Amino acid sequence: MRPRLRKLALTAHIASSVGWFGAVLTFLAMAVVGLTTQDDRVARAANLIAEPVVWYVVLPFAIASLLTGLVSSLGSAWGLFRHYWVIFKLVLNVFATVVLLIYTRTVDRFAAVAADPASDLAPLRSPTFVVHAGGALVVLMVALVLAVYKPRGVTGLRI
Repeated sequence: MRPRLRKLALTAHIASSVGWFGAVLTFLAMAVVGLTTQDDRVARAANLIAEPVVWYVVLPFAIASLLTGLVSSLGSAWGLFRHYWVIFKLVLNVFATVVLLIYTRTVDRFAAVAADPASDLAPLRSPTFVVHAGGALVVLMVALVLAVYKPRGVTGLRI
């Protein structure tokens, strides 16, 4: 890959990864508010907004991070399978994205409960959003540390 194109791919990867991190932080803040509030309207609102935030912000950034990471690694000297840290970042990204895709069902279910004014809010008082967002932040921080420190270790593969 030519240097300009490689830099563009890397820039897109960094931007989408930072966007994903920021979107998860936003989701976590909303989840904490929804979990800790005593106001039923705020709890409903937090759970209603979770659905579009996940579908239109968090998930697109996750997919963009995965795709731009693949393009960037394949177009750089680091390669996709040459270094263990790149492989580990790929595994983390795929794992987090798959968990997020599966978790959208829970988010959709909570939003449906929140949308029904006659529904009991007890299911919405679950810490699941906080736990999952916290876990996502840990995974994203590990990927960030790997990208910055680039631990040694070569696989011997040329891809």
